[in-house]
Amino acid sequence: MRAIRRAILHCSYTRPSMDWGVAEVRRVHVEENGWSDTGYHYVLKRDGTVEIGRPIERPGAHAIGHNADSIGICLIGGMAEEDRRPDCNFTADQWGALEALVVELAVRFPGLSVIGHRDVAPGRACPTFDAAAWAASLRSP
Repeated sequence: MRAIRRAILHCSYTRPSMDWGVAEVRRVHVEENGWSDTGYHYVLKRDGTVEIGRPIERPGAHAIGHNADSIGICLIGGMAEEDRRPDCNFTADQWGALEALVVELAVRFPGLSVIGHRDVAPGRACPTFDAAAWAASLRSP
């Protein structure tokens, strides 16, 4: 098993009305980007369903230069319905699922830090919230 030190949070940058999951993300990553699989290890649907993407044993393709020691987690949403601006529009079900997943991963990988894609890719809004501050507000596992 590879050494996992970080969980990097992302958003799909889709409108809240788009009912996407790992199948749709995989289609974009494979058919449009030409990748071998989805770049994310987990995708969190709007209803809070956690779907498994790329096997966790394989490095992701979600944050250039930061994939070797990280897990990629993508929340569906992040774009305003009426225009293309970033929007922190995740559902209560997604927040609950994200918290449970991060706590589970922190137990599995002691010392795990949680950051946002924007923390390693300056200029990006992804995931549309401060992931490190959000993680710091969680109860310790």
